Amino acid sequence: MSESPSIPVRTLAPSELCRSCDPERFPFQTTDELEDLAQVLGQARAVDAIRFGVGIGRDGYNLFAMGPEGLGRHTIVRRHLEEQATRQATPADWCYVFNFETPHKPRALQLPAGRASGFKQDMARLVEDLRAGIPAAFESDEYRSRQRDIETEFSDRQDQAIGAIGERAKDQGIALVRTPAGFGFAPRHGEGVMSPDEFRKLPETEQKRLEGAITGFQEELERAIHDVPKWRREAQRKLRELNRQVTRTAVNGLIEELKAAWQPLPQVVEYLARVQEDVLDHAEVFRQPKDGEQPTLFGVPLSLPEVGESFLHRYQVNALIGHAADGGAPIVYEDHPTHDNLVGRIEHIAQMGALVTDFTLIKAGSFHRANGGYLILDALKVLTQPFAWEALKRALRSREIRIESLGQMLSLVSTVSLEPEPIPLDVKVVVVGQRLLYYLLHAYDPEFSELFKVAVDFEEDIGRRPDSDLLYARMIATLARREKLRPFDRRAVARVIEHGAREAGDAEKLSVQLRDISDLLRESDYWAGTAARGAVSGEDVQRAIDARTERADRVRDRLQEEILRGTLLIDTGGERAGQANGLSVVQLGGFSFGVPHRITARVRLGAGKVVDIEREAELGGPLHSKGVLILSGFLAGRYAANKPLSLAASLVFEQSYGGVEGDSASSAELYALLSALADAPLKQSLAVTGSVNQHGEVQAIGGVNEKIEGFFDICRARGLTGVQGVLIPASNVKHLMLRRDVVEAVAAGRFRIYPVETVDQGIEILTGVPAGSRGAGGQFPGGTLNFRVEQRLSEFAERIRAFGAAAGAKKPRRGGPRA
Repeated sequence: MSESPSIPVRTLAPSELCRSCDPERFPFQTTDELEDLAQVLGQARAVDAIRFGVGIGRDGYNLFAMGPEGLGRHTIVRRHLEEQATRQATPADWCYVFNFETPHKPRALQLPAGRASGFKQDMARLVEDLRAGIPAAFESDEYRSRQRDIETEFSDRQDQAIGAIGERAKDQGIALVRTPAGFGFAPRHGEGVMSPDEFRKLPETEQKRLEGAITGFQEELERAIHDVPKWRREAQRKLRELNRQVTRTAVNGLIEELKAAWQPLPQVVEYLARVQEDVLDHAEVFRQPKDGEQPTLFGVPLSLPEVGESFLHRYQVNALIGHAADGGAPIVYEDHPTHDNLVGRIEHIAQMGALVTDFTLIKAGSFHRANGGYLILDALKVLTQPFAWEALKRALRSREIRIESLGQMLSLVSTVSLEPEPIPLDVKVVVVGQRLLYYLLHAYDPEFSELFKVAVDFEEDIGRRPDSDLLYARMIATLARREKLRPFDRRAVARVIEHGAREAGDAEKLSVQLRDISDLLRESDYWAGTAARGAVSGEDVQRAIDARTERADRVRDRLQEEILRGTLLIDTGGERAGQANGLSVVQLGGFSFGVPHRITARVRLGAGKVVDIEREAELGGPLHSKGVLILSGFLAGRYAANKPLSLAASLVFEQSYGGVEGDSASSAELYALLSALADAPLKQSLAVTGSVNQHGEVQAIGGVNEKIEGFFDICRARGLTGVQGVLIPASNVKHLMLRRDVVEAVAAGRFRIYPVETVDQGIEILTGVPAGSRGAGGQFPGGTLNFRVEQRLSEFAERIRAFGAAAGAKKPRRGGPRA
């Protein structure tokens, strides 16, 4: 049987390795000639979603803006919110005032935009006027005269009642005397009181008369004194009414003037009326004490201002939220979204050894500041703050802002606090986060889909076309002007565009990672400055890229050094059976680089199991293990469809001491297995990357540029021979954006890159032996690699059958004769 013809092999041309950007195509010399880019590049889907979410005014249509960091999510969201916010009405101001009926539940007052500060100032002036006017009214001569009249009336009434009793007693020879315990009666003697000895000298009948009279007068006096508290209460009532009248005279003009000023707002007028009643109810607090009279608090003497201030303070206004009258809807970004920073908090102050609070210590949260507008939050920050996510959902569900301290919610403190009246909430929330967070929340939080119905999905890249290259140039011009950088000439723009394709990992796309692009522009401007250039050149951009790599590649240099010194074993020449050079990508921080790995395979007689040593050692991830399992399916399907796969094989990444993940080395592992089975040496001058399916098709992988460059660097350090190269999946050719030194080496014929579509193509390149395909009889041509593999597996199967037959012959038959 003759060998089948070899599969055609091609290497990639230099033009296929990097899609360069021709600066001569640009109709400008520097970016100073370009207009700013008004549109958001490549984010049409996200912008449409933002406009929809902002425009629909229904419950639950809050937004979740998702995508990786650096896309300008915050900037884009805020820009479109600002466009909408300027067209919206400014929301109302909110104040907290004292609740006269329930002091621990402050009232919330809604005022038109821009009026809260004015109301607060008006009430502050009222308090000042009350502080001066009420005590002055109590100092007037008229008030003191009427006060004396009330006191005199009470004294005269008391003196008259007691005096009348004293006069009658005097007529009967009995004196009314004042004692420390009150009033009493005693027999008279002249103008004085009879002594006990003198009383005993009186006739017995006289003594009995006097004793009887004293008893009668004593009872009459007690009846009169019993009426004294009633007279005192009546005098106090008159005095309170007098105080109220005096206070009303001092207050009414002030408050009526305020009522007239705030007449269009009934809730304010009603509050002012309640203030007026409260001042009148506590008028005596502002009265100057008489000489020797001292007010106290818990037994501690207080001066008059301290007593009055405790009441005047309740008339202050806590202007919680105020807006400019023409400011439009507010846009608030909360960068520290704790529970209290979202819903507000109630502060306490130390007073006489205790923590106390009042309505003026209520502080606004982000919900208050954004009410009537937009609130922007970072998803990860909200989710990592205790109770913040629940507070956010509770506010959106109830559509009100309820201020509660965490200490009260968790019953951790017993300090007396307040229960402010909830404020209605009307806000559109935009949460910005990674896609993974969005999908996790959507899957595990049943309320999430009800509260965040608008997904704003940001693109990481855009299609690369001539028109998009020009838009990209305008974006560079816009960023340069915004950052106050030097203009970029067209060669610099072309190099930035090429870098954008490299960052996108695709020659047909451009990255729109604004953060990375802005960083590159700033760094390029720095190098242009060191060269004293007026415009940034392509050399400056390249120097910035090289300097960035040099700052981050210490680990790469150390790994390459260990390979070149022979510590890490990698062959770049010769041939070895069962050994292939695989390629992996290492990512440290924001820097990725490729590293070659030796992959070895050993085969022996067995039961059809391919052992993944990485998985057995718990160093392999699930994707890598899946790739190894696919190899068993490929071997069984191609070579053992009608017979047992009597193979035991082991695969390992040699000198791999960390985790291995991904299936991009599965083609290299398969080549090593086929080489070991066919005893066909593999060229060590070639490295391999690509995943494989059960049909032997080589599939695309990630990091193809880094992998090629990683092997190229080792080969160049040892000396390029012209036979070294890398096998990549043909479907990855469109992703190539290789370094210029790699492209130049390929152009000079010193390095090669092979696109392969099938395992058969790859094994022919690696071994130089035709792979072969089954003929009409279902057999591989003799001498081909597939024929040799199948023959080896058939030998294994025959040996397994032979061993089974021999083992069966040695077993004693059941039920046979016994000796």
